[in-house]
Amino acid sequence: MKPCFGYIRVSTQKQGLGVSLDAQVDAITAFASQHHLEIIKWFEEKETAAKRGRPIFNQMLRQLKKGEASGLIMHKIDRSARNLRDWALVSELPNLGIDIFFATESLDFRSRGGRLAANLQAVIAEDYIYNLREECIKGLNGRLKQGLYPFRAPIGYLDNGRGKPKTPCPTKSPLIRQAFSLYATGQYSMRSLQVKLERLGLRNQAGRPLSQHGVETILGNPFYTGMIVIKRTGAVYEGIHDPIVTARVFQRVQDIKSGKAGKKVTRHNHLYRGLFRCGLCDSAMSPERQKGRVYYRCQTPCCATKTVREDAVTDVVVAALRKCELTQDQADKLKQDWYAWLVNDDRDQKAKSLDLRIGQCQARLTRLTDLLIDTAITRDEHDSRKRALTLELTTVREERKRAEQFHLSDDEMEKFLELMKNLAQLHISAKPAEKRWILENCFSNRTVVGNEICLEPYSWLQVSDFDRLTPMVNHNGPLLELLHTGQIPIEPEHTDAGLARCIDLEK
Repeated sequence: MKPCFGYIRVSTQKQGLGVSLDAQVDAITAFASQHHLEIIKWFEEKETAAKRGRPIFNQMLRQLKKGEASGLIMHKIDRSARNLRDWALVSELPNLGIDIFFATESLDFRSRGGRLAANLQAVIAEDYIYNLREECIKGLNGRLKQGLYPFRAPIGYLDNGRGKPKTPCPTKSPLIRQAFSLYATGQYSMRSLQVKLERLGLRNQAGRPLSQHGVETILGNPFYTGMIVIKRTGAVYEGIHDPIVTARVFQRVQDIKSGKAGKKVTRHNHLYRGLFRCGLCDSAMSPERQKGRVYYRCQTPCCATKTVREDAVTDVVVAALRKCELTQDQADKLKQDWYAWLVNDDRDQKAKSLDLRIGQCQARLTRLTDLLIDTAITRDEHDSRKRALTLELTTVREERKRAEQFHLSDDEMEKFLELMKNLAQLHISAKPAEKRWILENCFSNRTVVGNEICLEPYSWLQVSDFDRLTPMVNHNGPLLELLHTGQIPIEPEHTDAGLARCIDLEK
Protein backbone atom coordinates (compact mmCIF):
# COMPACT_ATOMS: atom_id res chain seq x y z
CA MET A 1 0.00 0.00 0.00
CA LYS A 2 1.25 3.46 -0.93
CA PRO A 3 1.94 5.71 2.12
CA CYS A 4 0.10 9.04 1.84
CA PHE A 5 -0.58 12.19 3.81
CA GLY A 6 -4.15 13.27 4.46
CA TYR A 7 -4.90 17.02 4.42
CA ILE A 8 -8.17 18.48 5.78
CA ARG A 9 -9.06 22.16 6.13
CA VAL A 10 -11.80 24.57 7.14
CA SER A 11 -11.69 28.36 6.82
CA THR A 12 -12.28 29.41 10.46
CA GLN A 13 -11.90 28.16 14.01
CA LYS A 14 -15.70 28.25 14.36
CA GLN A 15 -16.16 25.94 11.39
CA GLY A 16 -13.65 23.61 13.01
CA LEU A 17 -16.13 22.98 15.82
CA GLY A 18 -18.69 21.57 13.38
CA VAL A 19 -18.81 18.32 11.39
CA SER A 20 -16.95 19.49 8.26
CA LEU A 21 -13.56 18.13 9.33
CA ASP A 22 -15.06 14.78 10.34
CA ALA A 23 -16.84 14.54 6.99
CA GLN A 24 -13.58 15.20 5.14
CA VAL A 25 -11.77 12.53 7.19
CA ASP A 26 -14.50 9.97 6.43
CA ALA A 27 -14.42 10.69 2.68
CA ILE A 28 -10.62 10.55 2.50
CA THR A 29 -10.47 7.34 4.57
CA ALA A 30 -13.04 5.65 2.33
CA PHE A 31 -11.18 6.78 -0.81
CA ALA A 32 -7.86 5.45 0.56
CA SER A 33 -9.44 2.08 1.38
CA GLN A 34 -10.92 1.73 -2.11
CA HIS A 35 -7.63 2.58 -3.87
CA HIS A 36 -5.27 0.66 -1.58
CA LEU A 37 -3.68 3.75 -0.08
CA GLU A 38 -2.46 4.11 3.50
CA ILE A 39 -2.86 7.36 5.48
CA ILE A 40 0.32 7.60 7.57
CA LYS A 41 -0.21 11.15 8.84
CA TRP A 42 -3.01 13.71 9.01
CA PHE A 43 -2.59 17.47 8.59
CA GLU A 44 -5.48 19.55 9.92
CA GLU A 45 -5.74 23.31 9.29
CA LYS A 46 -8.30 25.94 10.32
CA GLU A 47 -7.45 28.83 8.04
CA THR A 48 -8.76 30.22 4.76
CA ALA A 49 -7.13 28.88 1.60
CA ALA A 50 -7.34 32.34 0.03
CA LYS A 51 -4.51 33.37 2.36
CA ARG A 52 -0.96 32.55 1.34
CA GLY A 53 1.57 31.10 3.71
CA ARG A 54 -0.61 28.69 5.71
CA PRO A 55 1.75 27.13 8.29
CA ILE A 56 0.34 23.56 8.33
CA PHE A 57 0.06 23.49 4.53
CA ASN A 58 3.68 24.60 4.11
CA GLN A 59 4.87 22.11 6.72
CA MET A 60 3.15 19.30 4.82
CA LEU A 61 4.76 20.33 1.51
CA ARG A 62 8.21 20.37 3.09
CA GLN A 63 7.76 16.85 4.45
CA LEU A 64 6.47 15.60 1.09
CA LYS A 65 9.51 17.02 -0.69
CA LYS A 66 11.74 15.23 1.85
CA GLY A 67 10.19 11.95 0.74
CA GLU A 68 8.29 11.15 3.95
CA ALA A 69 5.23 10.08 1.88
CA SER A 70 4.55 9.06 -1.70
CA GLY A 71 1.14 10.66 -2.10
CA LEU A 72 -1.27 13.32 -0.86
CA ILE A 73 -5.03 12.87 -0.46
CA MET A 74 -7.39 15.84 -0.08
CA HIS A 75 -11.17 16.10 -0.06
CA LYS A 76 -11.61 18.58 -2.94
CA ILE A 77 -9.47 21.00 -4.95
CA ASP A 78 -10.80 24.03 -3.04
CA ARG A 79 -9.66 22.38 0.22
CA SER A 80 -6.06 22.54 -1.03
CA ALA A 81 -5.88 26.12 -2.32
CA ARG A 82 -8.00 29.10 -3.32
CA ASN A 83 -5.10 31.15 -4.67
CA LEU A 84 -3.00 30.30 -7.69
CA ARG A 85 0.34 30.63 -5.92
CA ASP A 86 -0.43 27.80 -3.47
CA TRP A 87 -2.02 25.79 -6.25
CA ALA A 88 1.23 26.05 -8.21
CA LEU A 89 3.03 24.46 -5.23
CA VAL A 90 0.53 21.59 -5.23
CA SER A 91 0.53 21.05 -8.99
CA GLU A 92 4.32 20.70 -9.13
CA LEU A 93 4.29 17.71 -6.74
CA PRO A 94 3.65 15.13 -9.53
CA ASN A 95 6.88 16.35 -11.18
CA LEU A 96 8.64 15.22 -7.97
CA GLY A 97 7.05 11.77 -8.13
CA ILE A 98 4.34 12.49 -5.56
CA ASP A 99 0.81 11.43 -6.51
CA ILE A 100 -2.13 13.75 -5.77
CA PHE A 101 -5.62 12.38 -5.09
CA PHE A 102 -8.96 14.06 -4.44
CA ALA A 103 -11.57 11.99 -2.62
CA THR A 104 -14.57 13.46 -4.47
CA GLU A 105 -13.03 14.01 -7.94
CA SER A 106 -11.42 11.50 -10.31
CA LEU A 107 -8.58 13.60 -11.71
CA ASP A 108 -5.44 12.00 -13.15
CA PHE A 109 -2.55 14.40 -12.70
CA ARG A 110 -0.36 12.21 -14.90
CA SER A 111 -2.47 12.99 -17.97
CA ARG A 112 -2.68 16.28 -19.84
CA GLY A 113 -6.49 16.37 -19.64
CA GLY A 114 -6.56 15.63 -15.91
CA ARG A 115 -4.04 18.35 -15.12
CA LEU A 116 -5.92 20.85 -17.33
CA ALA A 117 -9.23 20.06 -15.62
CA ALA A 118 -7.62 20.49 -12.18
CA ASN A 119 -6.07 23.82 -13.19
CA LEU A 120 -9.42 25.10 -14.45
CA GLN A 121 -11.11 24.17 -11.19
CA ALA A 122 -8.34 25.93 -9.25
CA VAL A 123 -8.91 29.12 -11.28
CA ILE A 124 -12.65 28.88 -10.62
CA ALA A 125 -12.00 28.44 -6.87
CA GLU A 126 -9.82 31.57 -6.81
CA ASP A 127 -12.42 33.57 -8.77
CA TYR A 128 -15.11 32.44 -6.33
CA ILE A 129 -13.10 33.88 -3.43
CA TYR A 130 -12.53 37.21 -5.19
CA ASN A 131 -16.21 37.51 -6.03
CA LEU A 132 -17.20 36.55 -2.49
CA ARG A 133 -14.82 39.17 -1.11
CA GLU A 134 -16.30 41.88 -3.32
CA GLU A 135 -19.83 40.96 -2.30
CA CYS A 136 -18.87 40.97 1.38
CA ILE A 137 -17.25 44.41 1.06
CA LYS A 138 -20.34 45.68 -0.75
CA GLY A 139 -22.55 44.40 2.07
CA LEU A 140 -20.31 45.87 4.78
CA ASN A 141 -20.26 49.27 3.06
CA GLY A 142 -24.03 49.16 2.81
CA ARG A 143 -24.33 48.57 6.55
CA LEU A 144 -21.85 51.36 7.31
CA LYS A 145 -23.78 53.84 5.17
CA GLN A 146 -26.90 52.91 7.16
CA GLY A 147 -25.02 53.85 10.34
CA LEU A 148 -24.62 50.23 11.46
CA TYR A 149 -21.31 48.82 12.65
CA PRO A 150 -21.00 45.31 11.12
CA PHE A 151 -18.03 44.26 13.26
CA ARG A 152 -17.60 43.21 16.86
CA ALA A 153 -18.84 45.82 19.33
CA PRO A 154 -16.12 47.70 21.24
CA ILE A 155 -15.92 47.41 25.02
CA GLY A 156 -18.95 49.13 26.55
CA TYR A 157 -21.40 48.08 23.83
CA LEU A 158 -23.45 44.95 23.17
CA ASP A 159 -23.89 43.10 19.87
CA ASN A 160 -27.55 42.62 18.91
CA GLY A 161 -27.22 40.63 15.71
CA ARG A 162 -27.24 41.57 12.06
CA GLY A 163 -28.98 44.71 10.97
CA LYS A 164 -29.28 46.08 14.50
CA PRO A 165 -27.27 48.90 16.10
CA LYS A 166 -24.97 48.31 19.05
CA THR A 167 -26.44 49.26 22.43
CA PRO A 168 -24.60 50.49 25.55
CA CYS A 169 -23.81 47.73 28.02
CA PRO A 170 -25.55 48.55 31.32
CA THR A 171 -22.51 47.31 33.26
CA LYS A 172 -19.54 48.56 31.24
CA SER A 173 -20.83 51.76 29.59
CA PRO A 174 -20.88 53.75 32.89
CA LEU A 175 -17.26 52.68 33.47
CA ILE A 176 -16.29 53.76 29.94
CA ARG A 177 -17.94 57.14 30.56
CA GLN A 178 -16.08 57.43 33.85
CA ALA A 179 -12.77 56.56 32.13
CA PHE A 180 -13.21 59.49 29.74
CA SER A 181 -14.26 61.82 32.56
CA LEU A 182 -11.31 60.89 34.77
CA TYR A 183 -8.74 61.30 32.02
CA ALA A 184 -10.29 64.59 30.90
CA THR A 185 -9.63 66.10 34.33
CA GLY A 186 -5.94 66.12 33.37
CA GLN A 187 -5.01 64.39 36.63
CA TYR A 188 -4.37 60.91 35.21
CA SER A 189 -1.69 59.39 33.03
CA MET A 190 -2.50 56.35 30.90
CA ARG A 191 -0.83 54.12 33.48
CA SER A 192 -2.58 55.57 36.52
CA LEU A 193 -5.93 55.43 34.68
CA GLN A 194 -5.34 51.77 33.87
CA VAL A 195 -4.81 51.03 37.58
CA LYS A 196 -7.93 53.03 38.46
CA LEU A 197 -10.11 51.21 35.90
CA GLU A 198 -8.82 47.84 37.07
CA ARG A 199 -9.85 48.78 40.59
CA LEU A 200 -13.29 49.85 39.33
CA GLY A 201 -13.76 46.49 37.62
CA LEU A 202 -13.64 47.35 33.90
CA ARG A 203 -12.60 44.27 31.90
CA ASN A 204 -11.87 43.55 28.26
CA GLN A 205 -13.86 41.21 26.00
CA ALA A 206 -12.01 38.18 27.41
CA GLY A 207 -12.84 39.14 31.00
CA ARG A 208 -9.30 40.18 31.87
CA PRO A 209 -8.12 43.59 33.15
CA LEU A 210 -7.43 46.17 30.47
CA SER A 211 -3.84 46.67 29.35
CA GLN A 212 -2.39 50.15 29.03
CA HIS A 213 -2.71 49.86 25.24
CA GLY A 214 -6.33 48.78 25.69
CA VAL A 215 -7.10 51.92 27.73
CA GLU A 216 -5.45 54.09 25.09
CA THR A 217 -7.49 52.37 22.36
CA ILE A 218 -10.73 53.10 24.21
CA LEU A 219 -9.86 56.77 24.74
CA GLY A 220 -9.02 57.19 21.05
CA ASN A 221 -12.12 55.47 19.64
CA PRO A 222 -14.70 57.99 18.31
CA PHE A 223 -17.30 55.20 18.22
CA TYR A 224 -18.21 56.22 21.79
CA THR A 225 -19.42 59.60 20.46
CA GLY A 226 -21.68 58.05 17.81
CA MET A 227 -19.13 58.14 14.95
CA ILE A 228 -17.86 55.15 13.01
CA VAL A 229 -14.27 55.41 11.78
CA ILE A 230 -12.73 52.50 9.85
CA LYS A 231 -9.11 52.50 10.93
CA ARG A 232 -7.73 50.64 7.91
CA THR A 233 -9.26 52.97 5.30
CA GLY A 234 -9.88 56.12 7.39
CA ALA A 235 -13.50 56.27 6.16
CA VAL A 236 -15.97 58.08 8.47
CA TYR A 237 -19.67 57.33 8.92
CA GLU A 238 -22.39 58.67 11.20
CA GLY A 239 -23.56 55.82 13.43
CA ILE A 240 -27.13 55.33 14.64
CA HIS A 241 -26.02 53.78 17.93
CA ASP A 242 -26.42 55.71 21.20
CA PRO A 243 -23.23 57.56 22.22
CA ILE A 244 -21.67 56.95 25.63
CA VAL A 245 -19.66 60.19 25.85
CA THR A 246 -20.19 63.64 24.37
CA ALA A 247 -18.11 64.91 21.47
CA ARG A 248 -16.90 67.74 23.70
CA VAL A 249 -15.47 65.35 26.29
CA PHE A 250 -13.93 63.19 23.56
CA GLN A 251 -12.20 66.18 21.97
CA ARG A 252 -10.81 67.31 25.33
CA VAL A 253 -9.41 63.81 25.88
CA GLN A 254 -7.72 63.93 22.46
CA ASP A 255 -6.21 67.33 23.29
CA ILE A 256 -4.79 65.96 26.54
CA LYS A 257 -3.44 62.85 24.80
CA SER A 258 -1.71 64.94 22.14
CA GLY A 259 -0.19 67.26 24.75
CA LYS A 260 -2.29 70.32 23.85
CA ALA A 261 -3.70 70.48 27.39
CA GLY A 262 -0.45 70.17 29.30
CA LYS A 263 1.10 67.28 31.20
CA LYS A 264 -1.21 64.78 32.87
CA VAL A 265 0.61 64.17 36.15
CA THR A 266 3.91 65.02 37.74
CA ARG A 267 5.72 63.45 40.64
CA HIS A 268 4.20 65.87 43.17
CA ASN A 269 1.14 66.99 41.17
CA HIS A 270 1.01 70.46 42.75
CA LEU A 271 -2.37 72.12 43.08
CA TYR A 272 -2.01 75.05 40.64
CA ARG A 273 0.46 73.44 38.23
CA GLY A 274 0.02 74.86 34.72
CA LEU A 275 -2.72 77.33 35.70
CA PHE A 276 -0.70 80.54 36.16
CA ARG A 277 1.66 82.44 33.86
CA CYS A 278 3.99 85.37 34.41
CA GLY A 279 2.25 88.63 33.50
CA LEU A 280 5.52 90.18 32.39
CA CYS A 281 7.25 87.57 30.23
CA ASP A 282 4.33 85.12 29.70
CA SER A 283 6.34 82.11 30.81
CA ALA A 284 4.72 79.41 32.96
CA MET A 285 4.93 79.69 36.74
CA SER A 286 6.65 76.42 37.63
CA PRO A 287 5.92 74.80 41.01
CA GLU A 288 8.70 73.69 43.34
CA ARG A 289 8.83 72.54 46.96
CA GLN A 290 11.21 74.15 49.43
CA LYS A 291 11.31 73.51 53.19
CA GLY A 292 7.86 71.97 53.20
CA ARG A 293 6.21 74.81 51.25
CA VAL A 294 5.19 74.99 47.59
CA TYR A 295 6.29 78.00 45.54
CA TYR A 296 5.48 79.01 41.96
CA ARG A 297 8.47 80.54 40.20
CA CYS A 298 9.01 82.37 36.92
CA GLN A 299 12.00 80.69 35.27
CA THR A 300 13.05 83.72 33.17
CA PRO A 301 16.33 84.92 34.80
CA CYS A 302 15.92 88.68 34.31
CA CYS A 303 12.15 88.84 34.95
CA ALA A 304 10.92 90.96 37.84
CA THR A 305 8.42 88.24 38.77
CA LYS A 306 10.09 85.76 41.11
CA THR A 307 8.00 83.49 43.35
CA VAL A 308 4.62 83.30 45.09
CA ARG A 309 3.59 80.80 47.75
CA GLU A 310 0.79 78.33 47.05
CA ASP A 311 -1.15 79.26 50.20
CA ALA A 312 -1.00 82.92 49.07
CA VAL A 313 -2.51 81.92 45.74
CA THR A 314 -5.30 80.07 47.54
CA ASP A 315 -6.07 83.13 49.65
CA VAL A 316 -6.34 85.32 46.54
CA VAL A 317 -8.58 82.77 44.76
CA VAL A 318 -10.95 82.56 47.72
CA ALA A 319 -11.05 86.36 48.01
CA ALA A 320 -11.77 86.69 44.29
CA LEU A 321 -14.58 84.14 44.51
CA ARG A 322 -16.09 86.01 47.44
CA LYS A 323 -16.25 89.14 45.27
CA CYS A 324 -18.16 87.16 42.65
CA GLU A 325 -20.71 85.77 45.09
CA LEU A 326 -24.28 86.99 44.89
CA THR A 327 -25.78 89.00 47.71
CA GLN A 328 -29.30 88.19 48.82
CA ASP A 329 -30.64 91.26 47.00
CA GLN A 330 -28.88 90.24 43.80
CA ALA A 331 -30.22 86.70 44.15
CA ASP A 332 -33.77 88.03 44.53
CA LYS A 333 -33.30 90.30 41.51
CA LEU A 334 -31.91 87.43 39.45
CA LYS A 335 -34.87 85.24 40.35
CA GLN A 336 -37.30 87.95 39.27
CA ASP A 337 -35.47 88.36 35.97
CA TRP A 338 -35.59 84.62 35.46
CA TYR A 339 -39.36 84.55 35.87
CA ALA A 340 -39.60 87.41 33.39
CA TRP A 341 -37.40 85.52 30.95
CA LEU A 342 -39.69 82.50 31.12
CA VAL A 343 -42.49 84.65 29.77
CA ASN A 344 -40.35 85.84 26.82
CA ASP A 345 -38.28 82.69 26.22
CA ASP A 346 -36.04 83.12 23.18
CA ARG A 347 -34.92 79.52 22.97
CA ASP A 348 -36.39 79.28 19.47
CA GLN A 349 -33.90 81.88 18.28
CA LYS A 350 -31.01 79.98 19.79
CA ALA A 351 -32.29 76.75 18.22
CA LYS A 352 -32.41 78.46 14.82
CA SER A 353 -28.83 79.62 15.29
CA LEU A 354 -27.71 76.08 16.08
CA ASP A 355 -29.69 74.73 13.12
CA LEU A 356 -27.80 77.20 10.92
CA ARG A 357 -24.47 75.92 12.26
CA ILE A 358 -25.58 72.34 11.60
CA GLY A 359 -26.44 73.28 8.03
CA GLN A 360 -23.06 74.94 7.57
CA CYS A 361 -21.25 71.83 8.81
CA GLN A 362 -23.26 69.63 6.43
CA ALA A 363 -22.50 71.98 3.53
CA ARG A 364 -18.79 71.82 4.33
CA LEU A 365 -18.95 68.03 4.30
CA THR A 366 -20.58 68.14 0.87
CA ARG A 367 -17.91 70.52 -0.45
CA LEU A 368 -15.26 68.22 0.98
CA THR A 369 -16.66 65.35 -1.08
CA ASP A 370 -16.64 67.55 -4.20
CA LEU A 371 -12.98 68.40 -3.59
CA LEU A 372 -12.16 64.69 -3.43
CA ILE A 373 -14.05 64.00 -6.66
CA ASP A 374 -12.23 66.87 -8.37
CA THR A 375 -8.91 65.45 -7.05
CA ALA A 376 -8.21 68.78 -5.33
CA ILE A 377 -7.32 66.86 -2.15
CA THR A 378 -6.03 63.36 -1.49
CA ARG A 379 -8.03 60.57 0.07
CA ASP A 380 -6.03 60.85 3.31
CA GLU A 381 -6.69 64.60 3.52
CA HIS A 382 -10.38 64.01 2.84
CA ASP A 383 -10.71 61.38 5.55
CA SER A 384 -8.84 63.50 8.10
CA ARG A 385 -10.96 66.60 7.43
CA LYS A 386 -14.17 64.59 7.33
CA ARG A 387 -13.43 63.10 10.72
CA ALA A 388 -12.86 66.57 12.23
CA LEU A 389 -16.00 67.99 10.58
CA THR A 390 -18.13 65.03 11.67
CA LEU A 391 -16.93 65.47 15.24
CA GLU A 392 -17.78 69.19 15.06
CA LEU A 393 -21.21 68.38 13.64
CA THR A 394 -21.82 65.91 16.48
CA THR A 395 -20.86 68.59 19.02
CA VAL A 396 -23.27 71.14 17.55
CA ARG A 397 -26.06 68.58 17.46
CA GLU A 398 -25.46 67.86 21.12
CA GLU A 399 -25.80 71.58 21.85
CA ARG A 400 -29.00 71.66 19.80
CA LYS A 401 -30.41 68.77 21.80
CA ARG A 402 -29.51 70.41 25.12
CA ALA A 403 -31.09 73.68 24.01
CA GLU A 404 -34.26 71.81 23.15
CA GLN A 405 -34.46 69.85 26.39
CA PHE A 406 -33.16 72.46 28.81
CA HIS A 407 -35.66 73.52 31.44
CA LEU A 408 -34.96 74.80 34.94
CA SER A 409 -37.38 74.10 37.76
CA ASP A 410 -37.99 76.42 40.73
CA ASP A 411 -36.07 74.04 42.98
CA GLU A 412 -33.06 73.97 40.64
CA MET A 413 -33.07 77.75 40.44
CA GLU A 414 -32.94 77.97 44.23
CA LYS A 415 -30.01 75.56 44.30
CA PHE A 416 -28.19 77.55 41.64
CA LEU A 417 -28.59 80.74 43.63
CA GLU A 418 -27.24 78.98 46.73
CA LEU A 419 -24.16 77.96 44.76
CA MET A 420 -23.65 81.51 43.54
CA LYS A 421 -23.90 82.80 47.12
CA ASN A 422 -21.28 80.30 48.39
CA LEU A 423 -18.60 80.09 45.67
CA ALA A 424 -15.72 80.66 48.10
CA GLN A 425 -16.89 77.97 50.50
CA LEU A 426 -17.37 75.63 47.55
CA HIS A 427 -13.69 76.08 46.67
CA ILE A 428 -12.50 75.67 50.26
CA SER A 429 -14.34 72.37 50.70
CA ALA A 430 -13.37 70.93 47.32
CA LYS A 431 -10.75 68.29 46.59
CA PRO A 432 -7.59 69.33 44.68
CA ALA A 433 -8.95 68.30 41.25
CA GLU A 434 -12.17 70.16 41.98
CA LYS A 435 -10.27 73.28 43.09
CA ARG A 436 -8.46 73.28 39.75
CA TRP A 437 -11.74 72.90 37.88
CA ILE A 438 -13.28 75.86 39.73
CA LEU A 439 -10.24 78.04 39.06
CA GLU A 440 -10.08 77.13 35.36
CA ASN A 441 -13.77 77.77 34.74
CA CYS A 442 -14.21 80.89 36.86
CA PHE A 443 -11.13 82.90 35.85
CA SER A 444 -9.88 83.46 32.30
CA ASN A 445 -6.72 85.49 32.93
CA ARG A 446 -4.51 83.97 35.67
CA THR A 447 -1.18 85.80 35.95
CA VAL A 448 1.47 86.80 38.47
CA VAL A 449 3.10 90.23 38.10
CA GLY A 450 5.95 90.78 40.53
CA ASN A 451 4.40 89.58 43.79
CA GLU A 452 0.83 90.36 42.76
CA ILE A 453 -1.61 87.59 41.76
CA CYS A 454 -4.12 88.74 39.10
CA LEU A 455 -7.40 86.94 38.40
CA GLU A 456 -9.96 88.05 35.82
CA PRO A 457 -13.40 86.39 36.11
CA TYR A 458 -15.19 85.07 33.06
CA SER A 459 -18.10 87.16 31.83
CA TRP A 460 -20.67 84.86 33.40
CA LEU A 461 -19.23 85.76 36.83
CA GLN A 462 -19.06 89.51 36.25
CA VAL A 463 -21.78 90.27 38.79
CA SER A 464 -20.73 93.91 38.95
CA ASP A 465 -22.41 94.19 35.55
CA PHE A 466 -25.51 92.45 36.78
CA ASP A 467 -27.43 92.59 33.51
CA ARG A 468 -24.78 90.36 31.93
CA LEU A 469 -25.29 87.59 34.46
CA THR A 470 -28.97 87.08 33.68
CA PRO A 471 -28.55 85.94 30.05
CA MET A 472 -25.75 83.58 31.09
CA VAL A 473 -28.15 81.95 33.53
CA ASN A 474 -30.85 81.76 30.93
CA HIS A 475 -28.57 80.28 28.28
CA ASN A 476 -26.84 77.43 30.07
CA GLY A 477 -24.00 79.10 31.97
CA PRO A 478 -21.44 76.57 33.28
CA LEU A 479 -22.73 76.22 36.84
CA LEU A 480 -26.35 76.19 35.73
CA GLU A 481 -25.85 73.58 33.02
CA LEU A 482 -24.00 71.27 35.40
CA LEU A 483 -26.59 71.82 38.09
CA HIS A 484 -29.36 70.92 35.67
CA THR A 485 -27.62 67.70 34.57
CA GLY A 486 -26.84 66.69 38.15
CA GLN A 487 -23.07 66.89 37.70
CA ILE A 488 -22.43 69.47 40.41
CA PRO A 489 -23.19 69.10 44.13
CA ILE A 490 -25.54 71.44 45.91
CA GLU A 491 -23.92 71.78 49.32
CA PRO A 492 -20.20 72.60 49.60
CA GLU A 493 -19.58 69.61 51.85
CA HIS A 494 -20.79 67.29 49.07
CA THR A 495 -18.26 68.34 46.45
CA ASP A 496 -16.50 64.95 46.41
CA ALA A 497 -19.10 63.50 44.08
CA GLY A 498 -19.28 66.27 41.56
CA LEU A 499 -16.74 68.75 40.38
CA ALA A 500 -14.00 66.30 39.35
CA ARG A 501 -16.35 65.03 36.69
CA CYS A 502 -17.25 68.47 35.33
CA ILE A 503 -15.01 68.65 32.33
CA ASP A 504 -17.40 68.90 29.40
CA LEU A 505 -18.52 72.52 29.59
CA GLU A 506 -17.77 75.57 27.54
CA LYS A 507 -15.89 78.35 29.23
